[in-house]
Amino acid sequence: MDTLILATQSPYKQQLFARLQLPFHCQNPNINENPLANETPIACAQRLALGKAQVIAQHHPLATVIGCDQLAVCNDQLLSKPGTHAKAVTQLQQLSGQSVLFYTAVAVVKGTQHWVDHDSFCVHYKILTLAQIENYLAKEPAYDCVGSCKSEGLGISLCQSLQGNDPTSLVGLPLILTIRLLALAGIKIL
Repeated sequence: MDTLILATQSPYKQQLFARLQLPFHCQNPNINENPLANETPIACAQRLALGKAQVIAQHHPLATVIGCDQLAVCNDQLLSKPGTHAKAVTQLQQLSGQSVLFYTAVAVVKGTQHWVDHDSFCVHYKILTLAQIENYLAKEPAYDCVGSCKSEGLGISLCQSLQGNDPTSLVGLPLILTIRLLALAGIKIL
């Protein structure tokens, strides 16, 4: 079995990847994640996922490295992780009744080869009152999540509907896509 490295320090992505029951370890790629001028969200997510994997692969040329990145857009505006309670409240107020498109890219680097693709997922938020927002954040402070919501937890109660092929995309690592790219690199799950 190849050495597998997940290029992230995100505990959410680590928990997702652990579902595949493959031995792996993680390393922080520590790259600049700012979008380039006129870069589309999909292009940016793919560039960052590949960049993260390549940075780690430079130090581990015999490993298979998985990089991932996620961007979210609402009304043509790029969303970010709120970081604080006040910013999460503001973000959820802005997202109330809106739809958010999440673009999650995965890159697999093995030696001189690499494979990159992305998954798209849409979250339609309910119309939210300030009381609902405050109650949610008191129970699940999603300050480290784009969209201020953990759909895999209580955040599902903020959602009107979800549209997409792989709900793990919302957590930041689409496993269906990851399995497909790992297979191209010669790593089979089953």
